[in-house]
Amino acid sequence: MFSPNHTIVTEFILLGLTDDPVLEKILFGVFLVIYLITLAGNLCMILLIRTNSHLQTPMYFFLGHLSFVDICYSSNVTPNMLHNFLSEQKTISYAGCFTQCLLFIALVITEFYILASMALDRYVAICSPLHYSSRMSKNICISLVTVPYMYGFLNGLSQTLLTFHLSFCGSLEINHFYCADPPLIMLACSDTRVKKMAMFVVAGFTLSSSLFIILLSYLFIFAAIFRICSAEGRHKAFSTCASHLTIVTLFYGTLFCMYVRPPSGKSVEESKIIAVFYSFLSPMLNPLIYSLRNRDVILAIQQMIRGKSFCKIAV
Repeated sequence: MFSPNHTIVTEFILLGLTDDPVLEKILFGVFLVIYLITLAGNLCMILLIRTNSHLQTPMYFFLGHLSFVDICYSSNVTPNMLHNFLSEQKTISYAGCFTQCLLFIALVITEFYILASMALDRYVAICSPLHYSSRMSKNICISLVTVPYMYGFLNGLSQTLLTFHLSFCGSLEINHFYCADPPLIMLACSDTRVKKMAMFVVAGFTLSSSLFIILLSYLFIFAAIFRICSAEGRHKAFSTCASHLTIVTLFYGTLFCMYVRPPSGKSVEESKIIAVFYSFLSPMLNPLIYSLRNRDVILAIQQMIRGKSFCKIAV
């Protein structure tokens, strides 16, 4: 028997970014354009890496997986959000909320460690160029992406199970545009101490361990760059890391603000604005940052365009 204050939860209500009907229509157009650019940019990056022989290196292998994670990451949140902008019933089913929460946590953690793997790749390329092919072999590269996927999924599953093991009663309105942990915890009417502790431990360990790998790698990278005699050589070595550093700063900066603090009404409200950056802008900007700052990618795009133009002339 259930007490009067407890009901079987079948769906949640997502409050989204606004309740203004006019603003919702404008935001629908804005986020639809962002989503289409995200899909086009990341799919193009994956296609280039798959088809261009000059991009068959460990760095682009990791970049291809980063693009794949960004597509999944954005697609996990955006379609439902776009639907809610045009719908009066802004609901999400219990199963849908569970899935969205699981995939979000899993993909965030996976992206953290893929970025760390990319930092290790740059470290080996700059600090041990003569041993690069042996130390970054195909099997090692596969391991450096397989482990993040597995670790991310297992953590996402455990964190989501802890969240949905809580009892929800009263209001089922999630003060967010997707099923996120902090606002879900705010709805719980059972003891949340274990869940909060687990969330802080996992978030803290994931952020600190992956960031430690990145910072340590770049400490050795910068030391090696400063030992290069020529200014041109230093510039060339640093340019191979600039895109990765930009993405790391954007991604880690916003997520630090999001998760390394206890859930509260004010923090959840602020986190919606922060979440826009890492849920939409980061996946959209990643391929643009790498393509605009990378000669190999620009050359591959030019070759693809020339190849298509030649095919049309031949036909």
